[in-house]
This record gives sequence, C-alpha cells and structure tokens, in this order.
Amino acid sequence: MNDTPQLGIGIGWRPEIADTVEALSGVDWVEAVAENVCPGHLPDSLVRLRERGVTVVPHGVSLGLGGADRPDARRLADLAERAEALGSPLVTEHIAFVRAGGALTASPVLEAGHLLPVPRTRDALRVLCENIRVAQDSLPVPLAVENIAALISWPDEEMSEGQFLAELVERTGVRLLIDVANLHTNHVNRGEDPAKALDELPVEAIAYVHVAGGVERDGVWHDTHAHPVTAPVLDVLAELRARVAPPGVLLERDDDFPPAAELAGELTTIRETITAAAAVAPPRPATAEAGTGTGTGTEAGAATKAEAGAGAEAVRTEEREASGTDAARGRLALSEAALLSSLVAGTPAPEGFDPRRLRVQSRALAAKRAGVVAKVAPELPEILGKGFRPAFLAYAAHTPMRGGYRRDALDFAESLLIERRPEDSAARRRLTLWWRERAASRPPRRATRLLRVARAALAGR
Repeated sequence: MNDTPQLGIGIGWRPEIADTVEALSGVDWVEAVAENVCPGHLPDSLVRLRERGVTVVPHGVSLGLGGADRPDARRLADLAERAEALGSPLVTEHIAFVRAGGALTASPVLEAGHLLPVPRTRDALRVLCENIRVAQDSLPVPLAVENIAALISWPDEEMSEGQFLAELVERTGVRLLIDVANLHTNHVNRGEDPAKALDELPVEAIAYVHVAGGVERDGVWHDTHAHPVTAPVLDVLAELRARVAPPGVLLERDDDFPPAAELAGELTTIRETITAAAAVAPPRPATAEAGTGTGTGTEAGAATKAEAGAGAEAVRTEEREASGTDAARGRLALSEAALLSSLVAGTPAPEGFDPRRLRVQSRALAAKRAGVVAKVAPELPEILGKGFRPAFLAYAAHTPMRGGYRRDALDFAESLLIERRPEDSAARRRLTLWWRERAASRPPRRATRLLRVARAALAGR
C-alpha cells in the first residue's frame, strides 16, 4: 500500500459549515458526501478549497456494496464522475446494505435510508468481494471501504469484524476506511472489543480514519455525528495509532453544528491524541521484501510448468466461484430482505434476532427518515407545524421508503391528502399546492388518482 496518499488531518465538508471549513486553520483535506455533489456545478467552497491545494475525497453512501445485488452501473458511473471532477486520489464507500428485495426475491425493493450491517458469513463475504471487484473495475481511482456502526447483530456469524475485514482485503486488495467511532459503537452495542478488531485487521491497508461523536441512551450507543467526540472514541484512535500511522484522520460532523471554535478544538484534540500515541508506540518490525533473484534454468522450467498448472486450476476455481457466488446472492437476498422488511414494514422479526433491539433500530430508522425529509422538504414542517413529526412517524411505521428521501416526502404528503389531512383547510390547501408543484414528473396514474383529492382540497370542501 505504498501508493496510499498521505492526507493529514481533515474534516467532513458539509454545505451548512462550508464557510467555517474554509476558515479553519490546519485542515489538510476534506471529505464530501458524493451524492450531494453535482460534478457540473461544484459548490464554490469546494472549488476554492481545491484551488488552495486542499484534497477533496468523495464519500459515497448509497451504493450498497454489501447488498445481494451487483452494484448499480449508474451509481458507479456517478461516483466515478465525482472523483474525476474533484481530482480525488481515491473514493470511499461503506460495507453495508441499504436496500433489499427486487428480482432476487421476487418482492418489491425496500430502501433503508440508512447503512445496515451485512452478516459476517462466508456467503456475505463472497458476495461483497465480487461487488467490490465490480466497483474497483468501474472507478478511475482506488476504492476504500468503511466499517459501519450497528445497533443489531446477525445470528450465527462466522467471523469477527477484524477477521472479516482481513479476508476482504486479502481477496480484493481493497483499502480500508476505519471509523474508530464505529468500533466504539459496536463495542457498546454488540460487545465487540475494538483492540481485538485492530489486532486482527490489516492496518497497513488503512487509507484513512474517521472520528465522530455520538451519545448513549438506555445502554445503546447512537452514532449520531451530531455530538462532540468522546474520550472512549479518542482512546480507540490512540489504540489504532499505536499500531500504525494512518495516512489521514478526519473529523465527521453531520448535524447540530457547533461554533467554529469547538470544531477547531476537536481537531486539535485529534492531533494531540495522535501525537501522544505515536510517542509511546513501540517500533514496528520491518516488512520483509519479496525476493527478486532469478533461479537456475531447471528451477525456471519447473516454475513454468507449475504456473501452467496453476493457471488451469485458477480457471476452474473461477468457474466454481461464479456459480457459488450466484447461489450465495440468492441466500443473502432472502435474509437481508427479511431483516429490512421487519425494520421498515413491520413484518415479524427474523429468527435469531433480538426483537427488542430490532425495535430500537426501527425507531431510529423512522426518526432519521423524519429528519432527512424535513431537510429535503422544509416546507412540510412549516405547513404542518408541530404535527409534522408525529404524522410522519405514524406514516413511516407502515409505509417503507421506496425511492429516496424526496420521493418519500411526496409519498408522505400524498398519504395525508388522501386521508383529507391536515384538518385545517388552509394548511391542506398549502399542502395540496406543494404536492401538485412537485408531483408533475410523477407517473400519470398517480396524478390521476389524486386529482379528485387535490381539486376538493383546493376548493376547500
């Protein structure tokens, strides 16, 4: 991994804190959510940062590399386009699934709106490896994948997180984005030892590190990215630095943004943690270099025969692997669809899962949906007032998200109008106008179905 770029200390770039990020001193690089960047119209702030020589890395959240389906070609092309537009040395995504269902299960596609953990099984690893190879072949720069935080555990897992990541790297050569806050989250929520994970994973494959804040409620750690970084997370960062000098470390913050001085203080704390850990880290043994000498003629001939035999066996292995992966996709598709359906559609908990913890995850998904919908469609909480959140949570309890957050906002508004809500006629008229202005590009069948409702609301009947 000698070609891994040295990034330094960075911060997540978000539109809400764009000016603050530009003004912060000592920021070597930034990371931008890939789906929020339009290659043809880069935000002025990112353009200025690039002109100053600040590296920008696109961080994808919707590819779903841990899903049963192969990565969507359009999403991969979009990610590649963003990497090229930003002149990025690498791109990153998550080891997670974000949707399930579809052709492999002969059921509707369900969207999680969130990163969900893949089972650490041979089936899931086989599928993930092939998906990552597809992504690597489609991207113009190296790919690094991130470990995620989880509220739930899959039953009958076959590997620890460190073992799973180590085998993933060995099979694909992919780089790792290690989130130390996620390691801490999984320590609290799933009883997993961060130090053990760091001991087992190949630290030399780390491209960079995430540091973020969260909060504990009722014995569950929520990786909010909306709270200050805590001491236990910094302890995990120090544990990592004791094993390897990461090429980059980045502070993530996605909500409830504090004043610039607080962000600067957190960056300083991260630097100090790394420096202190480096000062007491034991020297690492040198990595042995592969031999480069040439053998005798006899040795060379034997090597040629061995290579020919190995090549034929590799072809046979590849054919068996392809067949096995297709079968693994089918099994993984069924298990992921069953889990996601229980989380977003209220179906029974799959066997082996903790129903109480699934309820916690389900409520967290609904709350996140409500928060994001309020951001992408701010008119809805304005029109509905205090009734927005309870109305949305009631809607989300029985209506899965099927097409992203903007579609979710339209579907939510549509459901209210069909029920002749809100009760206030003026608010209902405003909601009807809002829906009609944005639903013009929706399928005609949907618009026709609601035409009578819309006319009645506009008439105030």
